Formats: sequence, structure tokens, C-alpha cells
Amino acid sequence: MKFALGADHAGVGLKSRLGGLLHARGIEIVDFGAEESTPVDYPDKAAAVARAVASGEADRGLLVCGTGVGMAMSANRFAGVRAVNPSDSYTTRMARAHNDANVLALGARVLGAGRAAELLEVFLDTPFDGDRHAGRVAKIDSVVE
Repeated sequence: MKFALGADHAGVGLKSRLGGLLHARGIEIVDFGAEESTPVDYPDKAAAVARAVASGEADRGLLVCGTGVGMAMSANRFAGVRAVNPSDSYTTRMARAHNDANVLALGARVLGAGRAAELLEVFLDTPFDGDRHAGRVAKIDSVVE
């Protein structure tokens, strides 16, 4: 599995910690930055990760900003990207199992490092259920107005 990572200045520290978790699990990483606390615009980082996932360069993505909301909103503008911004394990599990979420957007200012790691683990370990959910995911991916 290959993960694309991206963060703005608020998410740099948490991205680094979670990247270490991915590395420890043997997951290949493509890191689109940021690497320091100098302000950067989160839509730029979200776009880089979303493009990598949409093109197949990466299987899944991880985005980190202050709340994760702006990152998810930006990433979801790209066809084939299904970004989720959960705050609990159940929502994370259902986003993977029922919606085949492929980008996890987390908030460094609203989640502790332990909770963020827990959500990433659930995101990694939960397979897509397929079956009756596959048609619904296809509908999500087909909506363009």
C-alpha cells in the first residue's frame, strides 16, 4: 500500500507522527509537505494528495490541518476521492466499510495524537465491504454538477 501525505502548518507535527506509524507498518509514503510551521495554504496540500489518490499514484491519503474540515472539503473536489473527517472510530470504520473512503483528513487542533493514531489504525485496518455498498459508492463518484 502507498499513502500520500499532506499537511498545512498546523498539521506538520501530527503528520510527522502519523507518518512514522505508517512507516512502522511498512507502508510506502509520498509526502507532499509541509515540513515546518511556516504558513501554507491547506487547499494546495489537499490538492496534491487528492491528485495522487485520484491518479492511482497513491492508494490512500492522509491530510492534517487544524480541524481537517478544509482539507476534506478541498480533497473532495477531485473525482474519485472520498475524503472523510471523522472524530471517532465508529465513523472512521463506517466511512471505510460502507463508503470506501480513501482519504483521511484529521485535525491537529481538535484531536490528540493518541486519538489521531487510533483513527488512522481503524482507517488502515477496515476493508471496504463492497456488495450493496459498491453501487452507492459508484453513485458518489458519478455525481458531477
